[in-house]
Amino acid sequence: MTTNSSEIYTLGHSPDPDDAFMFYAMAQNKIDLRGYRFEHRLEDIQTLNERVLRGELHISAISIHAYAHVGSKYALLPCGASMGDGYGPIIVGNRRIGESANRRDQGAAVSSPPSADSAARELLAGKKVAVPGKMTSAFLALQLFLGEFDYVVVPFDEIFDAVRTGRVI
Repeated sequence: MTTNSSEIYTLGHSPDPDDAFMFYAMAQNKIDLRGYRFEHRLEDIQTLNERVLRGELHISAISIHAYAHVGSKYALLPCGASMGDGYGPIIVGNRRIGESANRRDQGAAVSSPPSADSAARELLAGKKVAVPGKMTSAFLALQLFLGEFDYVVVPFDEIFDAVRTGRVI
């Protein structure tokens, strides 16, 4: 079926590799779009979440956390997820934190080793953590894991620099 519509649909996605992979064929006309036309809007996921909340995009990648707020206005497509078992979101940190934890553990006589979860919670306690946005799945997952925590919103592509410079853990 071909449409004769001259309407251009706004399609929001991030420049991250997983989104780039999902939308490449559309952006480069590698597949038959059946007459549909799209204007690609490449922005970080938090910006896309906010734009969808305001109804500014026809179609967009968003965080599953944000979808809870727009489910009555947008349909969830059955493809294209950036989360899964053993895949995203992740916590990155300065190697010094892990090294200090290893030194502390080496000299301690412990009757039973702490779980990875409790060790992670201990390492993060009182630290400022960079998150890519308050409506991202990363923020929701960390909030569920830690409860209340100190954080700063940093664009996704600047998080490694924030860690490297010591602005966050």
